[in-house]
Amino acid sequence: MRPDAGSTRLDAEAIAEQVFTALADPTRRSILATLAARGPATATDLADRLPITRQAIAKHLALLAEVGLVTAEPGERRRVRYRLDSAPMQVAQQFLAALARDWDGPLAALKNHLDRIPDER
Repeated sequence: MRPDAGSTRLDAEAIAEQVFTALADPTRRSILATLAARGPATATDLADRLPITRQAIAKHLALLAEVGLVTAEPGERRRVRYRLDSAPMQVAQQFLAALARDWDGPLAALKNHLDRIPDER
């Protein structure tokens, strides 16, 4: 059974909401920026690079993993390395692009309408 366009849009909207919620926190944005700049890292590696404890980093990483923005990979000596996953971010970008398209038409029509109104000064 194939999902209809309405349910696909709701799924994308739910994923986008989770991404936006995750990105609302500056610490999580810093974690993602560090992973983007330096590649996969453990919670300990990230704690060495950021002004936050390893335990706090681990909690943020758990939320980022739940949303799908990072994936946990088993490493040597039972150390877990976290890697970025851009798929949820791409869904959020597509959601924003669709939202922008929905607004572009009405905003252009409003601008055209306002441009036709004579300037009464």
